[in-house]
Amino acid sequence: MRRTLVTAAITILATMNMTAAIINITRIDPTDWYAGMKNPQLQLMVYGEGIAQANVSTDYPSVAIDSVVRLDSPNYLLVYLNLKGAQPGEMTLRFTIGKKKRDVKYTLKRREKDGAQRVGFSNADVLYMLMPDRFASGSTDNDQVKGMRTYVNDRTQPSLRHGGDLEGIRQHLDYFNQLGVTALWFTPVLENNSPDGNGFSTYHGYATTDYYKVDPRFGTNEEYRRLIDEAHQHGLKVVMDMIFNHCGFEHPWVADQPSADWFNLPGWLEESKGTSDPTGTSFLQTSYKLTPVVDPYASQVDLKETVQGWFVPTMPDLNQRNPHVMTYLIQNSIWWIETVGIDGIRMDTYPYADEEGMARWMKTLDQEYPNFNTVGETWVTEPAYTATWQKDSKIAKHNSYLKTVMDFSFYDKINQAKDEETDPWWKGLNRIYNSLVYDYLYPNPASVMAFIENHDTDRFLGNGTDTLALKQALALLLTINRTPQLYYGTEVLMNGTKEVTDGNVRKDFPGGFPGDKKNCFTAEGRTKAENAMFDWCSRLLHWRQGNDVVTKGKQIQFIPYNGIYVVARQYKGKTVMTIINGTRQAAEMDVKRYAEVIGNTSTARDITANRSVRMDKNINLRPRQTMVLEF
Repeated sequence: MRRTLVTAAITILATMNMTAAIINITRIDPTDWYAGMKNPQLQLMVYGEGIAQANVSTDYPSVAIDSVVRLDSPNYLLVYLNLKGAQPGEMTLRFTIGKKKRDVKYTLKRREKDGAQRVGFSNADVLYMLMPDRFASGSTDNDQVKGMRTYVNDRTQPSLRHGGDLEGIRQHLDYFNQLGVTALWFTPVLENNSPDGNGFSTYHGYATTDYYKVDPRFGTNEEYRRLIDEAHQHGLKVVMDMIFNHCGFEHPWVADQPSADWFNLPGWLEESKGTSDPTGTSFLQTSYKLTPVVDPYASQVDLKETVQGWFVPTMPDLNQRNPHVMTYLIQNSIWWIETVGIDGIRMDTYPYADEEGMARWMKTLDQEYPNFNTVGETWVTEPAYTATWQKDSKIAKHNSYLKTVMDFSFYDKINQAKDEETDPWWKGLNRIYNSLVYDYLYPNPASVMAFIENHDTDRFLGNGTDTLALKQALALLLTINRTPQLYYGTEVLMNGTKEVTDGNVRKDFPGGFPGDKKNCFTAEGRTKAENAMFDWCSRLLHWRQGNDVVTKGKQIQFIPYNGIYVVARQYKGKTVMTIINGTRQAAEMDVKRYAEVIGNTSTARDITANRSVRMDKNINLRPRQTMVLEF
């Protein structure tokens, strides 16, 4: 049954006893909650002028108030409830200050399913990453939203908002099915109510100003739920992008800090008189270097810069060492899982946040949702670093409980290899081979997310159209022992680089916006080259769906030989063999060298070209040719 999603302000105004309005309560986070959670504790963050003076009580059956926490600011109150045994319904919370009382109705909802029934993404999926502002606009009604801080929609400016929304994504769910991906990862959809400045905006979504509200320029909470419901009907999972490391400068916590330690290093805000201008202040920006977090020799100054330094002056750095902050964030992630039914989380800037706090979050989610999945952004290009962050790592000091990590090594190596000739030792596809040999460091290599590009990198094609290199990268991405992620538009040859602005790698999907002269959502609207690439990708993606050889099979890789790199997967008598000519010359593959996987096979089917290939004689390869053989 569809639930009605409402904002905190509406909930409170609709349910409060207004006879004692002198007690001011403007919102409560979370806006509602769920009965029957394994962890019975619930933190309520109550906002209101002078609310810290209040005492709180309730007579709802099986609900007890464990504690009331008064923070440094008089305008916040944390109420910790114990819901063990409580049933769904509407409880009354009574706030009392002296002789004044105020009753607030608070809803405990019935869960739609048990936590173990929520199954996250896995290596059987292919994630398709997109930016809502840049993918498609399904409605013009939300282009200008009253009450939002000053902004404009201008598609000619790469760093301003372009007007994409959730409805635009919903209207193109069939496209994802045609392509063959199985999961969608949207960059953040929560409210980013920051004003435009100097030609820049927070269209990207990484400056949250309300953790319980979809940005109204993207749509409503109800529309987000509808999109996810319909995605599920299309066989598509949805991954939500979250940010625990920082919030947006316009979040209410910045103007009125709940406590002195709610943010890391907030002192400079007083120096700047509450502005985001760091000039002449003690502002400390992160070094963006993540190695000190695991470096056994790290200096305190380096570690402080990484973990406590702010990402940028307009994104305040949250202090996850404060247990109340961490509880707030943990509950928020649970609320979105229960309320809209997301199938996974991608956590931005994972190692920048406090390691112990993040491990607590992951352990909590794992206990409540054992089959759910979260991927963390761990941007260092060495496999040993990435492996340290995966759950149950044998080389980490502490267990992160993070099931999936991002393979920046694969991204880095494939982007170097694309411009090189594969030599006998180190260059070209040797880089991939030499990266995968360290998979023994990972507790679960299949739960490592590989990619060739994303919203923070140059497009794989750069400013060119080298489809031979692109096919090689995608063939490896979709057949090696990894969870693959694609970036929107690659299938129709979208390109661009960051040399001028990030916006040039985040261009609008052609055909997604009113007035577009070109429409890449349809075969008729694509060029011959775009259709050829789309069809190639679609064929491989549909073939991958439900393919146990690729998702469960043992992996065998061969050192690149005469410029040819071969990776095989084998499962229950079936074999998949990815063959790549890493040179710009024609090459001959000696099948005898690969006899251990070919065996007595005489013919195979090349998935990329849908043709038969003889396996009882040497295989001739064109320059930079890619084959994915199945036998």
